[in-house]
Amino acid sequence: MSMTHQEKSPTRSSRSVNPAAELSIQDLIRRLIKHIGEDPGRDGLRGTPQRFEQAFRFLTSGYSQDVNEVLNNALFEVKYDEMVIVSDIDFYSLCEHHLLPFFGKCHVAYLPNKRVIGLSKIARLVEVFSRRLQVQERLTTQIAETISEKIAPLGVGVVIEAQHMCMLMRGVEKQNSRAVTSSMLGSSRDEETRLEFLDLIFKSRRG
Repeated sequence: MSMTHQEKSPTRSSRSVNPAAELSIQDLIRRLIKHIGEDPGRDGLRGTPQRFEQAFRFLTSGYSQDVNEVLNNALFEVKYDEMVIVSDIDFYSLCEHHLLPFFGKCHVAYLPNKRVIGLSKIARLVEVFSRRLQVQERLTTQIAETISEKIAPLGVGVVIEAQHMCMLMRGVEKQNSRAVTSSMLGSSRDEETRLEFLDLIFKSRRG
């Protein structure tokens, strides 16, 4: 029995095709520039799509980094029962709501339970999670939970202070506003330990 023309024709996917999905980042940026009324072909903007793609890929490079690889060979068995603190870790991230930067300082402390993390790796950990589209609250929690998972300390605390360009450049436009978030796990939730952590973090500023 011969097949009809309709039967021989290739079937189309039931999913609708999104034309934008076929465009590169640079194509999308050219469209964006044109959409706001600018000429993407003029001298100052001709190379902007390429520069934007390079910058955006760098600012979101945390998606391509594996936490386990970052911390590899940097988890050590140590007899130490005092608080470990790494403060004033600079970070830069992108707010997922407006794709505008937020940036500031991250302070990390934990009470070891036989294991510690190499100090430089804590800063790397902050970088991995900050180089993603983020909200400050999630960033704070991810850092604390990862440290807790990897070395099972008695307690861990993370405090982040940040300025958000979505507040400084637009919206309420409050130039001196600053957001502070914290995540306290384990014994760090105890009032005495929490106060010790915060006191050690901000002690140098008072001095």
